[in-house]
Amino acid sequence: MSSVPLDTASSGLQRGLRSRHVTMISLGGIIGAGLFVGSSAAIAAVGPAVIVSYLLAGLVMLFVMRMLAEMVTAYPDVGSFTEYARLGLGHWAGFLSGWLYWYFWVVVIAIEAIAGAKLLHGWIDLPQWQMGLGLLIALTVVNLASSRAFGEFEFWFASIKVAAIVAFILIAAAYVFGLVPGGGTGFGNLVAHRGFAPFGWVTVLSGVTTVFFALCGAEIATIAAAESNASAGVISQLTFTLVVRVVLFYVLSMLLIVMIVPWDQIVPGVSPFVVALERIRVPGAAPLMSFIVLTAVLSCLNSGLYITSRVLFTLSRHRDAPRSMVALSSRRVPARAILIGTSFGYLAVIASIVSPELVFAFLVNASGAIMLIIYMLVALAQIRVRRRLEAEQSERLTLRMWLFPWLSWLTIASIGAVLVAMAFVPDLASQLYASLACTAIVVVAYWFLRRRYGIAPA
Repeated sequence: MSSVPLDTASSGLQRGLRSRHVTMISLGGIIGAGLFVGSSAAIAAVGPAVIVSYLLAGLVMLFVMRMLAEMVTAYPDVGSFTEYARLGLGHWAGFLSGWLYWYFWVVVIAIEAIAGAKLLHGWIDLPQWQMGLGLLIALTVVNLASSRAFGEFEFWFASIKVAAIVAFILIAAAYVFGLVPGGGTGFGNLVAHRGFAPFGWVTVLSGVTTVFFALCGAEIATIAAAESNASAGVISQLTFTLVVRVVLFYVLSMLLIVMIVPWDQIVPGVSPFVVALERIRVPGAAPLMSFIVLTAVLSCLNSGLYITSRVLFTLSRHRDAPRSMVALSSRRVPARAILIGTSFGYLAVIASIVSPELVFAFLVNASGAIMLIIYMLVALAQIRVRRRLEAEQSERLTLRMWLFPWLSWLTIASIGAVLVAMAFVPDLASQLYASLACTAIVVVAYWFLRRRYGIAPA
C-alpha cells in the first residue's frame, strides 16, 4: 500500500485561485460543446426520453462525486483526484489513473482546438489548422502566466456559459407555458410523435452510455484545490453540489427543448438550442449560439491545458514521470508540464489533418471509455479507504456515503454496466475496445518501468 502523497502546500505551486475560480473551473469542465451541440445526437437517438438517460447518468455521477467528496474530506492534501486511486489501491493504480487521465485531456485539447478552429473559420478566412494552433498557443500563454490568470479566464468563460444556459431556460420556459406571444406548447411534444420513448426503454438505458461522457469533469475541483486557499470541506461540498447543478442544467435544458421542438426534427450535429430559439423567434439565435459554443470550446481548451500540466506535475512528484516535470517557473507554475501537454496537443491537431480516419480517429476512440475506467478505480479506492478508516476508528471519516455503504458497490456496478453496454452499441464498441487497448499499454508501461528502473511509491 502506498503512503499518503506529499502535502500540496509544500509543492511550491502558487495558491492564486479563489473559491469562485474553483467553482467556475469545474463548471467549465462539464458544460461544453457536448451540451450545446452534442446533445442533438442523443435526442435524435433516444427521443424525449433522453431526459431519463440524463437523469440516470447524473445519478451515477452524483454517487461518484459523493465518494470522491468523502475521500477529499478525509485526505485533503492528496492533490489530484487520480491520486486517491493510489491512496486506496496502491502505486500501480495512481500510475494507471494518472496517465489515463492525462491522455484523456490531451485528446480533449486537440478536439476542442479543432472545434474552435471550425467555428472561427466561418468568420475568418484562414486555414483551420492555423487557427487551431493559434488557439493552443494563445491559451498556453495564459496558463504559463500564472494560475491566477488561468482562473480569471476560466471564470469569465464559464460565467458566459452559465448565464447563457440560465437565460435559455427562462426564455424557453416562458414560451412553453404561454407567457410570451405565440407560446403555450405545453407537454404535447413529449408524447405526440411516436410516444415518449419511441425506440423503447432499452434504447433509453443504452443512451446513458452516450450522455454519461457529457457529465465528466466535476472532479476538476480537486485538482484546482491544490492552488486554492479553500478548505477541504468547501472543496468536497463543491465537488458534490456542482454535479447537482449541472444535472439540473442538462435535464431542464433537454426537457424544454423536446417540449418546444418535436424530437424527430432535431438533426445530429445541429445545435438543438439554436433550433429551439429559432422556433421561439429569438433574433440572431444562430450567431449568438455560435459565440456561446466558441466560448464553451475555449473554456474546455483552457481547462484541458491546466489539467494536463497539473496531472503530469503530480505524476512527476511520485516518480511516475520524468522528474524534470516537477520544476516550476518564476511564476510558480509547472511550465515544462504545460509545454509537454501543449506539444502533444499540437501533434494531435496535426494528426487530424494528416490522418483523420486512422491516427486521429484512434486517439479519439481510445479516450471514449477512459473516464469510466478512472472513475471505477477511484470508486474501488474509496471502499478500501473507508474500510481502513473504519478499522482505525479514525476521526478523518467525517463524511460518509450517505446512510447506505452499499451505494458504493451500486455505483461500481453501474459503471461496469455502462462499460458492458458499450460493447453492444455499435457506435460505442470501437471506443470501448480502443480504450481497453490504451489501458493495456499503460499497464505494460508500468510493469516495464518497475522491472527496469524499480519505481516505487514516493
